[in-house]
Formats: sequence, structure tokens, C-alpha cells
Amino acid sequence: MRVTASGLVLAGLLAAVSACTAAEPQADAHASAPATTATTAERAASAGPGAEAGAPALTIEQAQAALIGESDLGVPWTATDGTATWHDGLLKAATGQPDCQRLLEALYTDELLGAPAGPRAATALDDGDDAAQLRYQVDASHSADVDRTLAWLRALPRTCARFTAQTTAAGTEAVQVADAGLRDLGDARQGLRITLTAQPSAAADPTTLTLDVAVVRVGDDAIVLTAGALGTLPDDATTQALDIGVRRLSQVREQGRAQA
Repeated sequence: MRVTASGLVLAGLLAAVSACTAAEPQADAHASAPATTATTAERAASAGPGAEAGAPALTIEQAQAALIGESDLGVPWTATDGTATWHDGLLKAATGQPDCQRLLEALYTDELLGAPAGPRAATALDDGDDAAQLRYQVDASHSADVDRTLAWLRALPRTCARFTAQTTAAGTEAVQVADAGLRDLGDARQGLRITLTAQPSAAADPTTLTLDVAVVRVGDDAIVLTAGALGTLPDDATTQALDIGVRRLSQVREQGRAQA
């Protein structure tokens, strides 16, 4: 992975990781994840409330076909070389506020929707110029489950607008959560802009991670996107990925109905 100077600073922080705190989240779910993964959990027999009438369940092959790739975003995005240096350093953290802790754990494990109700496909892309990483997944889910997650995300700019958390590698960090103002995409959506700023010591410069988080429901399925960078995120990466991804998932769903 190409890494900027700020990425090297955080890599140094990781080398000094101390013993985990008692409230530390679960172990890293991405440490050895390949660039593209898929989960084959069984989809529930009933389509559930809000499902499109007669819509077939998304298969794992269709979920994989609905993913975006490096060619969609263009230079400098490439297939990932592995977990971003900032992942453990700033997302592995604990706070005393339950809703905010749930958010931190969901970001760390990349499980904003929880365990998949059906097939899941995921991929990750790196922008080495900006020490950025974009994680993108397509979940076959149930509309009611996705809508519950969306309602929780919509509340976070109020319940977790500003809080502090204790990391295992970078000391105390200040976290801010704001509505990302997603435009009209899919059938329902919510986006967040999250900034996490840590200063390991008084003599050290602060390190800021900026995250864009988005969940978009398309019929009974969902797109989950997390894009993060040290400092400023690449312009329009989140919007471009979602624009392409929603169209692609809609096309895959239409093809599935035609073949049913």
C-alpha cells in the first residue's frame, strides 16, 4: 500500500500498541481479509415486511456482480493491499456511552447491518496518494432490518454528536458525528461524516481520521460503504461509489427478476 507521511506517523503509533483495555471491542475482523469476500449465510424463507412482490432473493453471484471495482473510481484507486494503517490505531476504542460504543464497534468490525441475513459480497480499494481506504459491501437483507439500522444512524448526529473514546494505541480521541447529507439514492439511505482526532502525547501532533459512512437500501437489499482517510477524504469518492453502486445493484435485481 502506498502511504503518505501522515500514514507513516500512525504506523509508528501502532508499533507502540499497549495492552487492550477491559472495554476493548472484539478482535479485528479484517486482519487477513482478501480484497473481495463473500458470505453464504442462509437467507430467511420469508422475504419479510417491505420486500418487493415476487422479487427473488439475491444470490451470492449477484451480490458479487453488484460490487464496484477500481476501474469505477479511476486513478489512484487500486485493489487493497490490506487493512489500512489507521484501522486499529483509531477505530479500536472504547467509550462509556452505549450508542457511541455500538458505532465504534460497528465501524471496527465493518458490521453496520449486523450479521448478514443472506449472501454478502465485499471489496476494498486503496488510494495511496491520500492514505485512504474504501470498503464496500452488498448485503441481501430484509427491508425492515435495514430500515431499523437507518433509523439508528439518523439519530447518531444527536446522540453521539461529540464524545471521547480511549484507543488502545493512540491515547484519547475526540469523535464528532454529523449528518453527511446524502442526496436521493435508492429507496432509503443515511450517511454520516465522522472525524476522530487523537493526540498520543502533548509533544505529538494530533492525528485526524475522516470517515464517510453510508447505508443505502435498494429494495430488500443494502449497500454499505465506509471511506476513510487521514486528513481529507478524496473528493467525491463516496458519491461516485454510491452512484455507480446503486445503478449496478438495481440492474442486477432487474436481471434476477427477468430470469425468475
